[in-house]
Amino acid sequence: MDMLTVNGKEYQIIKLLGKGKGGYSYLAQKDDRQYVLKQIHHEPCSYYQFGDKIQSEMNDYKKLSSIGIRMPAMLEVDVQNERILKEYIEGTTIYDLVIQDCMKEDYFNQIKEMCSLLYPAKTNIDYFPTNFVVNNGQIFYIDYECNEYMEEWNFENWGIKYWSKTPEFLKYVEEHK
Repeated sequence: MDMLTVNGKEYQIIKLLGKGKGGYSYLAQKDDRQYVLKQIHHEPCSYYQFGDKIQSEMNDYKKLSSIGIRMPAMLEVDVQNERILKEYIEGTTIYDLVIQDCMKEDYFNQIKEMCSLLYPAKTNIDYFPTNFVVNNGQIFYIDYECNEYMEEWNFENWGIKYWSKTPEFLKYVEEHK
């Protein structure tokens, strides 16, 4: 796969960045500018139920934007082909920083700041560390998924288990080699 289109415009695919519950994210390029191009997939996910994925992405982006979460801009949506073009934010994921023993206290402070915006809005995001990139010392939530707040899935009860070399994190790493 060398090229994908978004609303009729072609983007060169450079590499796969990752696969999530809802889609594949690719580093893409057009006119010497880099983007993230997300292709929605419909592969089964045993632990998560989806409705209309493309509409959910748009709704979640709008909600998180209104809350004030630092994240890449949604630049275009191609509903027919189920593709989203996002701003590319270069950086290292929290996941990789944990593996490299390069986590900083400030990253925990920043996620707690995000939580102080999310919780009053009765919202959780997917706190898994592959969903966060550090760029110029700031963390960005690079996914748009958000859900109704449930204490079980907040950062303090779930997410934090994956932001350091906990048994849960190390088990995940071992299972995904």
